[in-house]
Amino acid sequence: MRWALVKVCVAVTAMVVVAFAVPLGLVIKEMARDRAFSNAEREAAAIAPALSITTDREQLERVVASAGSDDGMAVHIPADGAGATALDLGRQRASDQDIATVRKLGRASTAQVPGGSALLQPTALSSGAIAVVEVHVPESEVSNGVATAWAVLAGVGALLIVGSVAVADRLGVRMVRPARRLVESAQELGEGQLGARVPEKGPKELRLAAVAFNAMADQVVQLLANERELAADLSHRLRTPLTVLRLNAASLGDGPAAEQTRAAVEQLEREVDTIIRTAREAKPQTAVAGPGAGCDAAEVVRERMAFWSALAEDEGRRWRVAGVERPVRIPVARADLAAGLDALLGNVFRHTAQGTAFAVDVHNGEDAVIVLVSDAGSGITDPGAAMARGRGSGSDGSTGLGLDIVRRLAESTGGDVRLGPSVLGGAEVRVWIQLDGGAAGDGRASARRGHRGASIRRRGRSGTASVRAGDLGG
Repeated sequence: MRWALVKVCVAVTAMVVVAFAVPLGLVIKEMARDRAFSNAEREAAAIAPALSITTDREQLERVVASAGSDDGMAVHIPADGAGATALDLGRQRASDQDIATVRKLGRASTAQVPGGSALLQPTALSSGAIAVVEVHVPESEVSNGVATAWAVLAGVGALLIVGSVAVADRLGVRMVRPARRLVESAQELGEGQLGARVPEKGPKELRLAAVAFNAMADQVVQLLANERELAADLSHRLRTPLTVLRLNAASLGDGPAAEQTRAAVEQLEREVDTIIRTAREAKPQTAVAGPGAGCDAAEVVRERMAFWSALAEDEGRRWRVAGVERPVRIPVARADLAAGLDALLGNVFRHTAQGTAFAVDVHNGEDAVIVLVSDAGSGITDPGAAMARGRGSGSDGSTGLGLDIVRRLAESTGGDVRLGPSVLGGAEVRVWIQLDGGAAGDGRASARRGHRGASIRRRGRSGTASVRAGDLGG
């Protein structure tokens, strides 16, 4: 489309240039010819007064010389009736026949001569005879300035064509670029990149197409988000009761019925794990949350801790929540944060013995929010292997997705997840949630994150020291 538009503009501009430049060049050529012959007529008219007074050769030679045209002017005086001979002054270039014809007709005329043209002007003498003044007009004078004018017209025409090409190219880019962006975004959307959007720019028709495409993409994202929320709701509804069933089955003791119950619970857990893993692996990459999106982390932590506190009381676990007294806004969806917290707290209940204390701390920094989940269990001997399990190689009885859920949540904001020992003596999971919308990969942000992470970890460990000292409570 772009090159087609350029070709059309070149053709139209060239036609316009030819239509105007050629006639204008011919007019300029004719004007130069008229100017040359007008000058010749003025020179011939300057001799006429002298011819009407005298036909003396010496006097006429002086008049011709004073006119400055002694080489290009000739005067032809015929013989009069008194028997005088004819008089010819200057260099004759026109033929005798042309001179005789002008004398007979009494009208000025031009004749082609070697090197140009000759203007033949009849002039009446005092004797009644007709003299002919011949003025030579060189070809160079007739075409004087014509070549320059044609060159200027050609240059102007070339500039017009080049300008039309540039304008057509810009117009073509303005039309093609939005269409190309639409094609690229459609390909990205087809590849599963649901964050692909088309800028609503360009001609009206392409703007309308971009609006329709963006609306369609938003609808697709919304539908997939609804499915994802349904899967998350399934995990919330099933995993927690399954945890309670598994713990209760563990207290049944020995016997065939107890073994069958535990086997059934384990099988049910594996089936639920398969459903959750399938839904998690099919999760699309959606657009980054915009300004104003997200949730209150403090409110979500309070809500989930209220849910898990009942089970903690049944198992005799001491627990504590810190840093949730004031709102803490983060660029994470409420359901995502709730799913991540449930995964971390579920791991505490799953992998630590009954009566093991745990704590949840929320630290609100200038550019990040850190959520610390720590316990007083046996700790994690190999944090690298634990994160590897979080990437999909979980063992029996675990989906391997708990840390993966949390890792994806943190990385969607530009943050990360780190494992280490806690001040309670067990494991600590630190979830870094970036507040500036994805500074991951930026060197300054990484350095800032490391520096602030160290300071916040020191504050977090000092803050949870009271937990290990026995300040945990329901």
